Amino acid sequence: MRGLSTGQIVLLVALGAVLILTGVWAVSVWSASSGVEMGKHGWIALGLGTFFSLLVGCGLMALMFFSSRSGHDDAADPFRRREHRDP
Repeated sequence: MRGLSTGQIVLLVALGAVLILTGVWAVSVWSASSGVEMGKHGWIALGLGTFFSLLVGCGLMALMFFSSRSGHDDAADPFRRREHRDP
């Protein structure tokens, strides 16, 4: 395994900083809204939004999997090595 280059280390540090800042922001927003109660319509909207987000995400992953398995992506990747099969 080769070592990480300087650019990769900078990228990892930047992504780590973004992750930490996002976590700090999420905790501050969560604690700031601790006294707010959500009504019945809010819970329904949260549930439906979560359900449809998962449905769309799973559907797109399934389409990507089946597209890769069926060979439709082979023509779109000009850098992939083509294997020649002799009959």
